[in-house]
Amino acid sequence: MGRDKANLPFEGTTLVERTVSIVRPRCSPVFVIAAPGQPLPTLEADVLRDDVRGVGPLLATGRGLQAAADAGLELAFVCAVDMPLLDADLIDRLAGPAVRLGADVVLPWDGRDHYLAGIYRTSLAGRVAELVASGGRSMRALVDTVDTQRIVMDKQRALTNVNTADDLGSALPSQIA
Repeated sequence: MGRDKANLPFEGTTLVERTVSIVRPRCSPVFVIAAPGQPLPTLEADVLRDDVRGVGPLLATGRGLQAAADAGLELAFVCAVDMPLLDADLIDRLAGPAVRLGADVVLPWDGRDHYLAGIYRTSLAGRVAELVASGGRSMRALVDTVDTQRIVMDKQRALTNVNTADDLGSALPSQIA
């Protein structure tokens, strides 16, 4: 994308504001993990800052899981900010199996894993810290070493992520058939 995705405009708001507004009715508290010095609008969420920039989503996931554990939660929905079509229905479809199955991670699967749209046990924060300390940076490093269940579903618009300006434009309702 070449710039900060969180502050990209989308339908009169920013991607980060949109994500918080979608997640907030299902998840409380909401934690946004931001890079050091990253500007953010005022959010109805707790903003936590990464200590290091550019080490990937695993470190941020661990930070969020630790915050959720400290808040007394056993499960947390972990998502990326670059999914403008995310909806609460996806969270609901994952939450039920996460509780029933007792797995460490529950991910949607539509032919590929969506690591940044899943339910994670907050107790994994320690495992993430171990992986990061040993040089791990990928979400796969985590999900491949714990009890991960995949919920098979048809391709979901809610899982659309944007990596280019064209992707963002294609996600606008006027562009979706």
